[in-house]
Amino acid sequence: MSLLVVGSVAFDALESPYGKVDRTLGGAATYFSVAASFFTPVNLVGIVGDDFTEKDAAIFRGRHIDVEGLERVPGKSFFWAGKYSENLNERVTLATELNVFADFKPRLPERYRASKYVFLANIAPDLQRDVLQQVTKRPKIAALDTMNYWIERSNADLRETLRHVDILMINDIETRQLSNEHNLLRAARHIFKMGPSTLIVKRGEYGAMMVDARGVFCVPAFPLEEPHDPTGAGDCFAGGFMGYLASAGNRGDASLRRAMVYGSVLGSFCVEKFGLDRLRTLKRSEIHGRARHFAKLTQFKL
Repeated sequence: MSLLVVGSVAFDALESPYGKVDRTLGGAATYFSVAASFFTPVNLVGIVGDDFTEKDAAIFRGRHIDVEGLERVPGKSFFWAGKYSENLNERVTLATELNVFADFKPRLPERYRASKYVFLANIAPDLQRDVLQQVTKRPKIAALDTMNYWIERSNADLRETLRHVDILMINDIETRQLSNEHNLLRAARHIFKMGPSTLIVKRGEYGAMMVDARGVFCVPAFPLEEPHDPTGAGDCFAGGFMGYLASAGNRGDASLRRAMVYGSVLGSFCVEKFGLDRLRTLKRSEIHGRARHFAKLTQFKL
């Protein structure tokens, strides 16, 4: 079943202890789309400038990604530059240039409006809400990502948008900031009152945690000797998670737990190289093989 994603398609300049790239394709919607397309067809809505070439668009070709909703306008595409610390857990933003993304007003092509699965990547909460209003029927699952900027600057808009989504995916710092609770379980109960019935807390090298009415489920991060670049890992997690759920066609507990694993699998592949380089060559057999490895990592006898 097709999956709608709305978010940024961008160019990044990245630097970590493992190297440096001056220009590579990035953006939340790009990472999400590529990761999700291993499981289900994806409809992408975003905006790029005239610096986005056919060579750049090649990342979408040969995959189940529909780009009718990718708007092309004169000007430069969104650009972000960042530098990571030795342990890759901290980063410094060197440049943020919104460019054409500053005027992004998502408009869904008609055939996207019946989407049953919707992921709202990190954009302004009022735009996220506007996208949901363009969907003709309430989706089976609507999930949302946000960040500290919107929690601080657009809190009322964000809270209004949260009333209309099922799943919130944010990191642990954002969870505490949104809920004003330090303990993540108490934070989850607070967030459930805002609208979402499921909270997924992305915790970087410590894995991810899902909380809902049925309880708590945690997955570890996959142990890697040389992760190169964490950019996009959270978006790949979201893509793997939502892509698997859309392919499963339900949100039962077993499907949600498997989606958590596949999200973690896609995130782990993402960090192995810079930008989207590892995902360009990734095969489904490798994804399922690593999912089995995840099972071994967490299996034990009492």
